Amino acid sequence: MRTLFVPLAVLALAVPPAHSQIAQIAQPAQSTHTDGRSLSSSSRPAARTLEPAGPLTLRSAVAMVLQSNPSLSAASREQDATEGAVVQAGAWPNPVLDAQLEDLRRDNRTTTLQLSQPIELGGKRAARVTAAERARDQAASALVARRSELRAATVTLFLEVLTAQERLRLAQDAVGLAQLATRAATNRVTAGKVSPLEETRSRVAEAGVRVELLQAEGTLRAARQQLAALWGNPSPRFTQADGAVDQLPAMASEQDVAGRLFAAPVLRQARLEVERREALSSLEQAKRIPDITVSLGAKRVPASNDSEGTSSRRNQVVVGLSVPLPIFDTNRGNLAEALSREEKARDDLAAAELQLGADVAQATERLRSARATAQMLQRDALPGAETAYRAATKGFELGKFSFLEALDAQRTLFQVRNQYLLALADAHRAAGELARLLGTDGEES
Repeated sequence: MRTLFVPLAVLALAVPPAHSQIAQIAQPAQSTHTDGRSLSSSSRPAARTLEPAGPLTLRSAVAMVLQSNPSLSAASREQDATEGAVVQAGAWPNPVLDAQLEDLRRDNRTTTLQLSQPIELGGKRAARVTAAERARDQAASALVARRSELRAATVTLFLEVLTAQERLRLAQDAVGLAQLATRAATNRVTAGKVSPLEETRSRVAEAGVRVELLQAEGTLRAARQQLAALWGNPSPRFTQADGAVDQLPAMASEQDVAGRLFAAPVLRQARLEVERREALSSLEQAKRIPDITVSLGAKRVPASNDSEGTSSRRNQVVVGLSVPLPIFDTNRGNLAEALSREEKARDDLAAAELQLGADVAQATERLRSARATAQMLQRDALPGAETAYRAATKGFELGKFSFLEALDAQRTLFQVRNQYLLALADAHRAAGELARLLGTDGEES
């Protein structure tokens, strides 16, 4: 019986071992669940981070977001999943072991053992691996793009908190000034210098400023919650955002924007999709070539009488070749679909280039306009409004100006300050949008 399995052993040695395919990639470090199941270190859920109860810097906020944001963890898991897809795409087809008995009677029984190995032709395995590798590259690119988006969003929301803090400070100053104006009007009414109507107007103006203070407090709370939500904390603990709100974002040069435009995340994703579709088209083209199956086995036949009258059972080697005939199914439909989707991916790439160019141009123009507005207000409007307000307040206290003139100067000052803060906020939003569209490097924030 030993000679029966010699051909089977030869064919089995020719089949590539499965463990050699798995060893082609580095496996992540393994840990063990409490119930004994294996768990890779990269699949542990991201820990929620609570910021310290104190001033918060931009660098700390970005670090916490990149460490604890759930969507970033999901993108990382997707990348890990594509690594497994690449391994599976490179797997060889499994051999098939067949056993067959003919006639259950012992003297007439024929036993056949056969090992068959499918062999892929036409480059199917290479095309399949290429498509899986492009999908893996897409997942890696999506992870980088998500990191860039989160970094840009963190910078924008952090500056929103800074702006809201400054608006709250201005509203508090406005309330203090309105209280001073009300007391001054009350003293002048008591002295009989002005009509009681002046005091009423002053109190109405003070009430309006207090409403603006309540609105500023609500805006600050909302901005703080939106920022803390990026690292998974619905109840912010930090006391204030530590930074300079009046620092305008830099204006990138046209050469820098053009250089970063080609490597933008959305275009990188679109180009990888074109390459993946090309690999899938090659795979469908290769599927039109039929695969073959090589078989090798042994057959033990019943005993037969020889010339000397003795009988013995005989072993025979069985060799086979199986080739499907591509008559009815030539994979024509799948190939046509793959080619159409490849052309669609090219069209999507062209559309993405046009849309990205328009979005970048719009964000650049918004940044340029906001910077110019903020610089003009800081250089021309703010100093003049502050001088006029101080003069009107002093003159009202000395009885040289009416309350309406002092109130008008006060409103003008705070309107200019609010316009300045709005211009700063618009500039930072436009810069954040540019960073999201073009992608940001590690320490660019």
